Amino acid sequence: MTTSTTAEVTRRSKAPAVAEIDGFRGRLISAGHADYDTARAVWTGAIDRRPHLIARCIGAADVVAAVRFARDHDLEIAIRGGGHNVAGTAVCDDGIVIDLSAMRSVRVDPAGRKAWVQGGALWGDVDHETQAHGLATTGGIVSHTGVAGLTLGGGVGWLMRKHGLTVDNLLAADVVTADGERLRASEGEHPDLFWALRGGGGNFGVVTSFEFRLHCVGPTVLAGPILWDAADAREVLRFYRDFVREAPDELGTIVKFTTAPPLPVIPEHLHWRPVVMVGTCYAGPVEDGERVLSALRAFRTPLLDLVGPKPYVGFQSALDSTVLHGWHYYWKATHLPELSDDLIDVIAGHAFSFSSPRSYTAMFHLQGAVSRMAAGRTAFANRHASHAIIHHAAWRPGEDVGDRETAWAKGFFAALGRFREGVYVNFLGGDEDPGRVREAYGDSVYGRLVDVKTTYDPDNVFHHNQNIRPRLRIGVGGSEGTTAIS
Repeated sequence: MTTSTTAEVTRRSKAPAVAEIDGFRGRLISAGHADYDTARAVWTGAIDRRPHLIARCIGAADVVAAVRFARDHDLEIAIRGGGHNVAGTAVCDDGIVIDLSAMRSVRVDPAGRKAWVQGGALWGDVDHETQAHGLATTGGIVSHTGVAGLTLGGGVGWLMRKHGLTVDNLLAADVVTADGERLRASEGEHPDLFWALRGGGGNFGVVTSFEFRLHCVGPTVLAGPILWDAADAREVLRFYRDFVREAPDELGTIVKFTTAPPLPVIPEHLHWRPVVMVGTCYAGPVEDGERVLSALRAFRTPLLDLVGPKPYVGFQSALDSTVLHGWHYYWKATHLPELSDDLIDVIAGHAFSFSSPRSYTAMFHLQGAVSRMAAGRTAFANRHASHAIIHHAAWRPGEDVGDRETAWAKGFFAALGRFREGVYVNFLGGDEDPGRVREAYGDSVYGRLVDVKTTYDPDNVFHHNQNIRPRLRIGVGGSEGTTAIS
């Protein structure tokens, strides 16, 4: 049963006439503004919400002003960073969108191997600045992924097996709380909040700036995909299972069950052909990567082998055009154990049943540094899993395949039921059972997240997200008590 806090019950969008917000220096965009429709659009074109006001911030002081304004007027609040947000929670109807997308500054300390990144930055912004010094940290696999959303949920990417998840490299965060106060969270300052920010999503405040640890990576890495025909999926997966079991942590791989996109590097006769694609990135010397990948590249006869030395920053943006803004997207996802023959049969039997050639399934190999981080050090749970798999239904506006694609993703997910081992919270969609948020963390971590939520956001002001609800404060015998909200 879902129970609302008193503050949530009374919160209403009063839609005040807005000429200005005290202390706000950014742009205020409301209905009728020439940029309104562009400003309210998010990555997936299926989301069509109409906020009363979009407050496009240019600094942390603007975020404070916008939060306080929203609280004063009982407005719903949605927080927008700079990236994808497939669930659509970055925009709300009638309320206020606190939009950080103009806050994209990145500052690098190459000697200290640190970077300070504003909350609206994209991973392309980070890679551009850090790679100028031959440095990087684990980020998304598409350059227009938002830093804030990816980080707060955990952060999977090519470098995670060597250098850990994005949250494992987070050193500190500047946060605006639900009361409009500014805090710095780190191991030494508000450590409970810092723990929760590393995997608990956007439940606890608005992060205006991140401080990351950087590592020596590139600027040239051995990377690229290898393609086999879809008919070889079972054999490729069985070989892949044995191959990655012994692979060094420097090797990051992602298996995609897809159609070959019409990119210039792919021969025209392969365009839209169903393929198994193993993407690779070796976070170490190129010559070492050549030796490590030789067996995988020699398996059977690939349709195409695009592995080679290339700029890391270019590799990070190679998939940008395959997941364009404005298309319609629907996701279902889970974590998986090591690939058994039975699990491989399920994957191969469902992976190519999509109708849209833009749909695909992606399977991320975890382990390595991801699983070596001590349980409980961060709010990211399920570190024991071998893989994270996501069924990514995608189609262009106007294509009459949405229902079929959604059914394909749901059916594939259902078929994996007995193999499920939790889920990565950033892969949850907008129509999930609320119990799936608890599934992302497990009971122990979830309970601790509820405690932090109750401390920093007791009224659940920040609930347009994969929500962790605070405990409801109730009077018991004339005194205050709490009870868990489920």
